[in-house]
Amino acid sequence: MKYTLDTIPVLDAFNQPCQCPMCRLQINCEDGYIDSLLSSAYMEPECRIRTNQTGFCQRHYTQMYERRNRLGLALMTHTHLQDMIKSLEETMKADGKKPSRLPFFSNASHEDGRPARIRARIGACDICDQLDKTMRRYAFTTIRLSLDKPEFKAKFEQIGGVCLPHTALLLDLSEETLSGREQQTFEQFLSDVTLRKLREIEGHLYAFTQQFDYRNAGVAPTPEARDSVEHALNRLAGAIVGEEAARPAHND
Repeated sequence: MKYTLDTIPVLDAFNQPCQCPMCRLQINCEDGYIDSLLSSAYMEPECRIRTNQTGFCQRHYTQMYERRNRLGLALMTHTHLQDMIKSLEETMKADGKKPSRLPFFSNASHEDGRPARIRARIGACDICDQLDKTMRRYAFTTIRLSLDKPEFKAKFEQIGGVCLPHTALLLDLSEETLSGREQQTFEQFLSDVTLRKLREIEGHLYAFTQQFDYRNAGVAPTPEARDSVEHALNRLAGAIVGEEAARPAHND
């Protein structure tokens, strides 16, 4: 995959106060893809061919359903269901014999069985695929800006890095696109920033738990301690609770 710099969205995200700018980018991109699919995109042949083959995951079916654009969702689901029926007919006609209890006595692969084929078919998601490609570009841009722009590096350090899922993504892209001194420099920077922030949150979380000790009765928690549970969850798992997980407002 060839990566290009998507500088403006990344700079905008890192200029907003949040626990993980990359989560904010992801939420906005996800929202934009859903908007596009439920507007005019679902009438484009290329889009319909793609969504017929892949469908969507539970999360994105739910988000599209909540938009209340029943016609757009119905049209995409209808043709995807037609494609799914054809695929399922072929799957169910296949040999359904159970593999031997001792796999080395059988040539049949349990991973190629009908249950596995069905799970593989329903495990795909067009929005997840698009989102993954976009977030990898944003991760590449984040790495390059961190290496090339001291002011961006300072902002990254001030925020305290990103959530652990996006830390892993940055490491993926670092290993894929960097080498030698650049890779070592970025990964050491990312490690230092991430661990420092997590230790800070751990301290605030401990302070929060101490508020429930009778010996600290009447002592008001600091703002950092009060928000520490939310901050810890969003750092560990990505933006899942509170304002960090807020989605753009819609009138539909």
